[in-house]
Amino acid sequence: MTIIYNAVLYFQKHGYYVCQRIADRFGIRAKVVRTSFMYLTFVTLGFGFTLYLFIAFWIRIKDLLYTKRSSVFDL
Repeated sequence: MTIIYNAVLYFQKHGYYVCQRIADRFGIRAKVVRTSFMYLTFVTLGFGFTLYLFIAFWIRIKDLLYTKRSSVFDL
C-alpha cells in the first residue's frame, strides 16, 4: 500500500507542474487544464494521457536547453 501511496505523491508533486506551466502560458487556471486533460483521456481512450506525457517531455527538454542566466558572470 505504501508503494501506491508513494507513487501518488510523486505524481502529484511532479506531474501537476505541466498543467501549471500550460495554464500560466495561456493565462487560465491550472484546474481547468487538469480537468481538460482528464476529459480528453476518458473520451479518446488514453490520447490525453499520451499528450500529457509528450508535453511533459517537451517542457523538460526545453528547460534543459534554455537556461536563464541572471548576469553575464553566470557562465
